Amino acid sequence: MEKKEFKSESKRLLDLMINSIYTNKDIFLRELISNASDALDKLYYRSLTDKKVKVKKEQLEINIALDKDKRLITISDTGCGMTKEELEENLGTIAKSGSLAFKENMTKKEKIDIIGQFGVGFYSAFMVSDKIKVTTKSIDSPDSYTWESEGVDGYTIKKAKKEDVGTEIVLTIKQDTEEEEYSKYLDEYEIKSLVKKYSDYISFPIKMEVTHHELVDEKKNKYEDKKEIETLNSMIPIWKKNKKDVTDEDYNNFYMDKFNDYDKPLKVISSAVEGMCSYKALLFIPSHAPYDFYTQDYEKGLSLYTNGVMIMEKCADLLPDYFSFVKGVVDSEDLSLNISREILQESHNLKLIAKNIESKIRKELETMLKDDRESYISFFKTFGMQLKYGVYNNYGQDKDKLKDLIMFYSAKEEKLITLSEYVKDMKKDQDVIYYAAGSSIEKIKDLPQVEQVKDKDYDILYLTDYVDSFAVTAISEYEGKKFVNVESGDLDLESDEEKEEVKKANEGNSDLLKEMADEIKEVSEVRFSNKLKSHPVCLTSKGDISIEMQKVFDAMPNDMGIKAQTILEINEKHPISEKLKKLYKDDKEEFKKYTKILYSEAKMIAGLPIDDPTEISRLICEVISK
Repeated sequence: MEKKEFKSESKRLLDLMINSIYTNKDIFLRELISNASDALDKLYYRSLTDKKVKVKKEQLEINIALDKDKRLITISDTGCGMTKEELEENLGTIAKSGSLAFKENMTKKEKIDIIGQFGVGFYSAFMVSDKIKVTTKSIDSPDSYTWESEGVDGYTIKKAKKEDVGTEIVLTIKQDTEEEEYSKYLDEYEIKSLVKKYSDYISFPIKMEVTHHELVDEKKNKYEDKKEIETLNSMIPIWKKNKKDVTDEDYNNFYMDKFNDYDKPLKVISSAVEGMCSYKALLFIPSHAPYDFYTQDYEKGLSLYTNGVMIMEKCADLLPDYFSFVKGVVDSEDLSLNISREILQESHNLKLIAKNIESKIRKELETMLKDDRESYISFFKTFGMQLKYGVYNNYGQDKDKLKDLIMFYSAKEEKLITLSEYVKDMKKDQDVIYYAAGSSIEKIKDLPQVEQVKDKDYDILYLTDYVDSFAVTAISEYEGKKFVNVESGDLDLESDEEKEEVKKANEGNSDLLKEMADEIKEVSEVRFSNKLKSHPVCLTSKGDISIEMQKVFDAMPNDMGIKAQTILEINEKHPISEKLKKLYKDDKEEFKKYTKILYSEAKMIAGLPIDDPTEISRLICEVISK
């Protein structure tokens, strides 16, 4: 028996592979099971094409055995096995894969699924073990051999005594350290969990002897441990089954079980794509938001599989942020099992799959909106904010994809409507889309600026989410109709006669208005207005930043100093205007008090905080006590 060095790779490469490519030690079992599955596939393929090879599919299986005392895990299969040369070639050279070579030698007609393609997965077992021992007998050789290695120092190959065709891998598990608890891999429950998580859909049975605690004497409350062979995997994934064989209940149960939800999904989306990049996808739109959905702790992503073996539990690159609420799985034979997050991010196939999935989700939502409005409204009330966030995020680059999916509350209809529906029902003389923003529908209804628009019998979209103002600003216009905030300083709804009348009022009282502006300082202008009906004052804004946007910026942890340019408008027809004119002539000190009180009133109506409520309270008391 001769000690051999790894042919073409160094200690540095092996260290780099273990520490960099695989940061998650749990996947060692996935890799070894996948290799075993490949060996079973090869043997089954040989039985179909070579009459000398006789094997029944029910004989093909993978077995796992645990020995806690000796700290051993054994993974064995009844597959094709390896010759001495194949052992040397496949396990003596890192990144040399017998599975890949086998796949390349097959014709397109003969093609079957081979999971392992790069040959580095086997060595992931060194992350959890001090020694690996592989005993194998090939279908093509009467001899059996044992390959043994303790890592980077090399390996040995010697003859063995193995009667049956197949491969047995024995891992000697490392001792526990302060950082790592390796003993967990000798626990039945842990192994069952790892098989269920990563290898549940391997197409051959994965068996293990498990211990069950059975009640043997109820009166004495006596239990005994009984061992039995259990198949750990379900083998056929639901997304690979024929659709006609899967019921709604099957989909619902799969979703609730896999994604730990107590309620069935609102929508199931099943998709199978063949072409440059083939894949199957089973997606779910939840009926309610997870408790942490609108927090930084929420992690988006779809479970990514290749041929039924999980590569990544949550692949974020498969979903845009605005569809982050979608749960599901994607399974593609065109992605490698042995792949890192970094490589995935650069994968052309993954980007193609992500683009197709995004399009599929969007079309399904459009169909739901059209054909099942009640369900869509239920969806939108739960996840609509995320769609609106997607409209303005990334400088609005996705607004055209999402603008027909978002909804706002209509003042006229008193329900949620789409932008398309708003434009369709616009009055003939209306050329803009009016909206008003506030913390609730009730508060928006009471805004002074809403009165003038309603008097013209124009509909108003009520924006109640903090993202809404940013979303409509990003869209800018819909079907050629611009969005106009009713809090804008110039709605241009007055007649020429009304405009002339208010112009004279402002010009005739310019000194009064200037002194009010000097007293307040926060506003860019004070003016008389005829847009108000019953209300005495209001705040309007001009420029790109609205009052609602300012509220959002003010609520952020870091003061960004972004403020709206506000205008204090006074109802020229209200008795307060005459009061101001009189005080300006007769009592400047009282005039200043009224100015501060009116500005504070306007801020309260707009939902803005008053800088010094104690002072305003004192001023009000002084005024009303006279």
